[in-house]
Amino acid sequence: MTEPTLPRIRPEIAALPPYRQGKQAGPDAFKLSSNENPFEPLPSVLEALQTTTPINRYPDASAAALRARLGEKYGVEPDAVHVAAGSVSILHQLVLGTASVGDEVVYAWRSFEAYPSLPLVAGATGVQVPLTSGARHDLDAMADAVTERTRVVIVCTPNNPTGPVVSSAEFAAFVARVPQDVLIILDEAYAEFVTAPDAVDGLGERVFERHPNVVVLRTFSKAYGLAGLRVGYAIGHPRVLDAARTTGIPLSVTSAAERAAIASLDAEAELRERISVIVERRTRLIGGLRAQGWQVPDSQANFVWLPARERTDEVAAAFDAADLIVRPFSGDGIRISVGEEESIDRVLAVAKSLL
Repeated sequence: MTEPTLPRIRPEIAALPPYRQGKQAGPDAFKLSSNENPFEPLPSVLEALQTTTPINRYPDASAAALRARLGEKYGVEPDAVHVAAGSVSILHQLVLGTASVGDEVVYAWRSFEAYPSLPLVAGATGVQVPLTSGARHDLDAMADAVTERTRVVIVCTPNNPTGPVVSSAEFAAFVARVPQDVLIILDEAYAEFVTAPDAVDGLGERVFERHPNVVVLRTFSKAYGLAGLRVGYAIGHPRVLDAARTTGIPLSVTSAAERAAIASLDAEAELRERISVIVERRTRLIGGLRAQGWQVPDSQANFVWLPARERTDEVAAAFDAADLIVRPFSGDGIRISVGEEESIDRVLAVAKSLL
């Protein structure tokens, strides 16, 4: 049987592996592979989901109610807020709006697994800057990598999958070195879990006001526990965000997602209590792993990083056999989400058996 003639695909896209989601877990396993919130949504959030717009109607394409609520929270006009189906969608939109053939996008590596696809899809070139030996962003090297071709620089803090943050002083020095016509995306998907007092806080410090080339990303998927509804947001200069609004897929944020996000903001005090529980578990997990001899970076997110390097696949298999589904990055290490209380001791027991 002869193969059919198919449409021509761009070679760089054909060679790009699709985004690989964290492995799903069986009914008796702990899923610690996707950095999800282990808690169920709050009752008030579930109640909001019961009163969503009928599904035979389109949602508000601009998510105006959520943008107004976020604008009120952060003291900005609604036009300075952009909402999309997860912060990764906004990353794609911003890169598509600013970079094309011959342009460059600079980011740290290893960092969020979706970053390499962003410039390729836009037709641009990705420039990867290695992390430091402490699994942190090397902002000096990233600034050095900026050229006349650079259109976007992405800074992920806390860094996914390794966990360390960029400090406020480090970020300020970095922004001062980057030309003002280069977009800096400050990806703060895990900001709510940060306890380090010197960490940069893009929204708290209002860096987008002093530097209009900075856009701050946040999400409701992690700390707020709405991963399945897909809603994230960006705050920055309205004209920069217009690029994302123009390149985004219309009507991508459902009414259910918008209502749940607003209800989550209204219940923030309760959610903060849950975040503190996750932070306490994270502290315990890092302490236990370090006591065993693992060189665990100082994670400020809801996950920890095991730099297993050449043993990564072997170590991941051992966790898998113990019904602990983790996220391996072959040759580098393993990311383990902070999950249910019952998972903590089991993770420590398996990790100890591997040393």
